[in-house]
Amino acid sequence: MAKQHSSNESTSRVLSQLRGKHVLITGTSGFLGKVVLEKLIRAVPDIGGIHLLIRGNARHPDARDRFLNEVACSSVFERLKLNDGEAFDSFLEEKLFCVTGEVTEPFFGMVRESWDALADQVDAVINCAASVNFREELDKALAINTLCLKNIAAFARAGGALPVVQISTCYVNGKNGGQVHEDVIRPAGASIPRSSEGYYDIEELTTLLQDKIADVRSRYSGKILEKKLVELGIREANHYGWSDTYTFTKWMGEQLLMKALQGQSLTILRPSIIESALEEPVPGWIEGIKVADAIILAYARGKVTIFPGKRSGIIDVIPVDLVANAIILSLAEGLAEPGRHRVYQCCSGSSNPVRVGEFIDHIMEEARTNHAAYEHLFYRKPSKPFIAVGRGLFDAVVGGARVPLSVLDRVMKVAGQSRELKLLKNIDTTRSLATIFGFYTAPYYIFHNEKLMSLSDRMGSLDQALFPVDPRQIDWATYLRKIHLTGLNRFALSERKLYRLKTRKSRKAA
Repeated sequence: MAKQHSSNESTSRVLSQLRGKHVLITGTSGFLGKVVLEKLIRAVPDIGGIHLLIRGNARHPDARDRFLNEVACSSVFERLKLNDGEAFDSFLEEKLFCVTGEVTEPFFGMVRESWDALADQVDAVINCAASVNFREELDKALAINTLCLKNIAAFARAGGALPVVQISTCYVNGKNGGQVHEDVIRPAGASIPRSSEGYYDIEELTTLLQDKIADVRSRYSGKILEKKLVELGIREANHYGWSDTYTFTKWMGEQLLMKALQGQSLTILRPSIIESALEEPVPGWIEGIKVADAIILAYARGKVTIFPGKRSGIIDVIPVDLVANAIILSLAEGLAEPGRHRVYQCCSGSSNPVRVGEFIDHIMEEARTNHAAYEHLFYRKPSKPFIAVGRGLFDAVVGGARVPLSVLDRVMKVAGQSRELKLLKNIDTTRSLATIFGFYTAPYYIFHNEKLMSLSDRMGSLDQALFPVDPRQIDWATYLRKIHLTGLNRFALSERKLYRLKTRKSRKAA
């Protein structure tokens, strides 16, 4: 257990360090970014200001307009609105600054003078922006997960060596097996040169990938081009030792930043599989369907009953609020002790493991005994078990079943039946999910978080209470059966309401 500090400790090191500071955050339209923003607003009211880099879109070309219509309306802020709606609105008006820009463009797509002024104003950067699509087109994944970090590094240098907290993923580990510690990860596949400073030099690799992308672009167009770029990404990722384009390009991003920010403050924060909140802002809060949820949802709807998985393997899940707290601790440390590179892993596998078999059994038992409590998730009581089997057996069973069903489907179509066989459709759903997520359900690695726990210990008992990161507090039966499924049902599978920010004038009129 973490070392306990004296009971008369009255000062939060995190709150003291962040008082009056200005922080630039990217990626707050995403799941994790929203939770980080909510926690900073609620727990660090004396922060100087939060600057959000937001790309405009067709409906909302202005960053603040998009924030109010697409971010501020999120249910993640319900606690803040209910506790003190006026204080929340005041914070948005006085301390939240929305910057229209694009992280993948030089100077974030801004006028140089505005970019320089922003760099002078902020004290640190949290980069949550990423493409988390495991099968993204390689050019897009490379742009957002790797190459845009040149712009983050340039911004940090322009601001006078601003501390950077880069959100990565534990799965940059790729196809390496065994015990995975908080350090630079070596490729499990083809060789990539390593520098004397410890990072891997990806400059030649980046050029090679861009040449291959250009070659594909010269030969294809439209939907075929998209398909070929997805295939290129998977092929290159596999060649160098990763299961998908997402983790490959995130690993490359780590190396780029370690090289570009030599001698400056850089914290690489790697979460494992991020799922619903354990406690904050409310237990179970989640947005969208995450890695494990796609499989849970397919099981709940009767579309998947067999999946490739290793029941004895550890599936590393971490609640989103523990990740947000780890980011805030890292931010405070980077400001307090500049000039160093650090790697932290926010994970559960080494200290509070849950095995794939246990995970499945908890979900099935809750479905069997209490499915009616989750009306948006379970339309009816599941009638079949969810079975995890080895990849070889899975391929044999699913492939063997698909052949006669596809023949029958063609015969029915020739006979004038236009409806696709339900069983064939379910098999294809299973195969698709297995292609994307099968690597994560047959783990042969264990992630460690000793350095993150040491950081939490150094911050003191008050900050351990304000910003908890310890996965040992998770009771997996309660979390999976009551907190996570409730959150999926309430937040991920129900409609979102719009939020309108009241102006000072309208509040006074009210």
